[in-house]
Amino acid sequence: MSFFPAYIKLENKNILVIGGGKIAGDKISHLLDFTKNITVISPKVDDRVKEFITKNGLKYINREYKKGDIDQFYIVIVAADDIELQKRIYLECQEKKILCNSVDSIEYCDFIFPSYIKKDDLIISFSTSGASPALSKYLRRAIEKIIPNDIGKFLKELKDIREKLPKGRERMKLLDTKAKEYIQKYFKRIDDV
Repeated sequence: MSFFPAYIKLENKNILVIGGGKIAGDKISHLLDFTKNITVISPKVDDRVKEFITKNGLKYINREYKKGDIDQFYIVIVAADDIELQKRIYLECQEKKILCNSVDSIEYCDFIFPSYIKKDDLIISFSTSGASPALSKYLRRAIEKIIPNDIGKFLKELKDIREKLPKGRERMKLLDTKAKEYIQKYFKRIDDV
């Protein structure tokens, strides 16, 4: 079954990353696009993870994972190669209704990390529901090349209009017209957008 695409507001949500190697670093780098409420538990961390911790003021607990460490966290990411550890933490998360992602073990995941593009407020994600993260990555790279460089500025303009005009048909029509004209300016062959 496919994963449901949802964007989660991580403001004021605590995230736990278990592991300190390359994969943990990859997950942390993505999370840092959206939050700094990240705690890392690992007996050792590589230089990149150490830099993320220092540069962003992340909490670091220098030891192995212990049962109960997941308490008070909204999301847990298990970035460790130990499948038994992944399973144990996943089952503990299930008991406590905490979302869990066990890297490269779909059976121990409540959610997966899609490949994504983030340009200011524009976020586009790509997923193959775990079938081929590589395909998602290359599709993201291809699409990223066609996104206009001024998209962030344009989104700010639309946001300002939304804040200034009252809700209703006039605002909806103006925002729709501006969005369509913007897309048609860059993608002239798209007439039926």
